[in-house]
Amino acid sequence: MAKDYIDRHYTEEIDLTEVAAEAGYSRYHFLRGFSAAYGETPGRYLSRRRIERARELLGAANLTVTEVCHLVGFSSVGTFSARFKAVVGISPSQYRRRSGRPAPVPGCYVLMWANGFATGPGTATQEKPAPRPRR
Repeated sequence: MAKDYIDRHYTEEIDLTEVAAEAGYSRYHFLRGFSAAYGETPGRYLSRRRIERARELLGAANLTVTEVCHLVGFSSVGTFSARFKAVVGISPSQYRRRSGRPAPVPGCYVLMWANGFATGPGTATQEKPAPRPRR
């Protein structure tokens, strides 16, 4: 039940007391029981779950490492990169390169192009139209 709760809410900030209450245990009894049952603490399980999802996103989605970091529930790119490397053995950027995916286009650029802000292929966007000649 607690493991399912973590799996459903892994993108959110999860408090150990909250998960323990969900399972019907005190914080300390829950921590010992979870560790005995699954061989790792709830915090390590949560971190590993987030890294698993990040691996999926880095290999399949057109997202930057920073976007993936925040989507899977990390608030710091440095912490995300360090934990990713500890679990996977290489950095998130190296993982993406090995997956064969091209470098992602940041979402803001995709939205600019999709909304018609570009004046043509390969050109810069105009902030204001050029003045019309007088007659």
